[in-house]
Amino acid sequence: MTSEGWGTPPVEPISQHYIVCGGNALAHRLVLELVEHYEVPVVVLVADRTRDHAPRIEQLTGVAAVVEYASITDEALRAVSIGTARGLALVEGSDQENIHAALSAQNHNPDIRIVFRMFNQRLGENIERLLKNGAALSGSATAAPAFAAAALGRPNSVEIDGRYLHIAFDDAITADRVCVVADQIDRQDLSKIRLLPEQQGDSAEFVRLAAEFGDDGPVRPGGARREPEPTADPGAAAAREPAAAHEPGTEPASVGDPDSVGDPEPARDPEPAAETGGTAALQVLRIEPREPTGWRRRLRWRLLDTMRFFTSARMRLVLLTAFAAVLMSFGVLWYLNRNFGWTVYISLLDLAGAAQPDQLADIAAGTGTGGLWQRVAQVVITICGITFAPVATAIAVEVLASGRRGQPRTPGAGTRDHVIVVGLGNVGTRVATQLHDLGVPVVCMERDPQARGVAAVRALGIPVVMGDGPFEEQLRRARLKHSRALVAVSGDDATNLEAALEARHGNPEVRVVVRLFDDDFAGHFYRTLDNAASRSVSYLAAPAFAAALMGREVRGTLSVFRHALLIAELTVEDGSGLIGLNRHDLEDPGGVRVIAARFARTAQLQWNVPDRTRRLTPGDRIVVAATRSGLARLNTVAVDEG
Repeated sequence: MTSEGWGTPPVEPISQHYIVCGGNALAHRLVLELVEHYEVPVVVLVADRTRDHAPRIEQLTGVAAVVEYASITDEALRAVSIGTARGLALVEGSDQENIHAALSAQNHNPDIRIVFRMFNQRLGENIERLLKNGAALSGSATAAPAFAAAALGRPNSVEIDGRYLHIAFDDAITADRVCVVADQIDRQDLSKIRLLPEQQGDSAEFVRLAAEFGDDGPVRPGGARREPEPTADPGAAAAREPAAAHEPGTEPASVGDPDSVGDPEPARDPEPAAETGGTAALQVLRIEPREPTGWRRRLRWRLLDTMRFFTSARMRLVLLTAFAAVLMSFGVLWYLNRNFGWTVYISLLDLAGAAQPDQLADIAAGTGTGGLWQRVAQVVITICGITFAPVATAIAVEVLASGRRGQPRTPGAGTRDHVIVVGLGNVGTRVATQLHDLGVPVVCMERDPQARGVAAVRALGIPVVMGDGPFEEQLRRARLKHSRALVAVSGDDATNLEAALEARHGNPEVRVVVRLFDDDFAGHFYRTLDNAASRSVSYLAAPAFAAALMGREVRGTLSVFRHALLIAELTVEDGSGLIGLNRHDLEDPGGVRVIAARFARTAQLQWNVPDRTRRLTPGDRIVVAATRSGLARLNTVAVDEG
């Protein structure tokens, strides 16, 4: 244990290593990525060895050293041998602290690759220009789409050249899919999932038909003849049979891939999805879908919410009573005079207190304008008009005072079919903003009035339930009974689980999406609750940070339950190890699929490039779908061999 400003240098001199600064969940996952998939030496700089994930990081095999310093100072950077390091990842601390540390590291080592976490992405882009070799990433921005999509019951998407890649399951798979990304999906045992199983070649279907058909009709593999059966679309059928004959130049599917956990199985003939489990495929949408909400529903929400925002419950009761009295009196006046224009005119004068009463002389002469009921109606309208003036003044004072106090808007009485976001940290703010941009009604819950997301969602007009009371009461105020989903994304697994269980107790039909770090915890969660999903921010973001450390761009992360599928874009540069490789060399079962390419002499991105033998040249760009270990292999080829 060291005091502030002091630390312990690595046990022995080290070079060509990577430095991870932080002891949070993202740092933990990132270190795992680097030591397990990239197999590079890692030195970790933490503020306290005994807090957060630091003790578990210290136990990881492959970590060269864990150094403790209260802050990232020049002395701390020298202690982790910044001058001989290949890369530095700053994944903890505020934006300002990370900017300062990045600039200091560049002063010590101008050639070092620096990846730093930034919540303010615009500021991060500007800081990138100040660094010789740096990249600013946002862990919350990387993970938020997965949470938002899970809340809506659909997979998230990654935009590539105007098209949106997403993952479809089972019956939602269409014939024009890009590739099969998972099979043997068993929701009760997620360890059986195989990511990127061996795919069928273009001629696999013809080979299968040639093997089955004889001169007198189709035969079973055992020799017994059978009558032809109606078949579905060949593309959809292929999607349901992802394990097929080997393509030339490929190896058998690797059952030991860390991203495809399961017991090794012997090679066997393909089986239908009904026997092996569900299937997932990568598909393309040309337009990012928005949540359809009818204009009538939006107008009703807006009217009710506006009334709720400007008035309290007692004030609304007074206004509605006065308004009902005015309408009744208006009806009396119209009934007596049968002149609609005059009735409107005299009613408005009475509301303003400007109507002329009958004079006693006129009444005595019999020339008054109305009888008893007309006078009663006018008196009622005048009194109600007097009531409206102070009520309007009170509304104005309340609105102005609320604005000065900075109080967030509360959920309106007409809020329906909305998503409740629990926790307005970095991730919760991103999720709420994205759902709002999609046109989905959102209500947020936050216990800390100083949370950074409160001001952000308030600026968007998103209702926020504040307070530290029991979840049952908070969820009732958030109108849980009328909600479609709850997303619990606070930084504590237990708090998130408590919110989800309380929500399911209050509304058995609500969909729950929970942020959980622990994989075993998430497995029990899936087995226990239906209509539920679990995501890990660090699991989704860590591969992007690791790839960025290697100088590669991860365009997005797609979730297959608790597994991550990375969509990355790689540029073939002079001297790169990718030069001369073709699709057969790049792809491997359980690791990598080439889904698109932009060759140097063509400007347009080509999807599912048919020529599998074309070799890469400098200037080519390829888009791949890869597991974490598969992308690590590609980066090793591109960097080390180059």
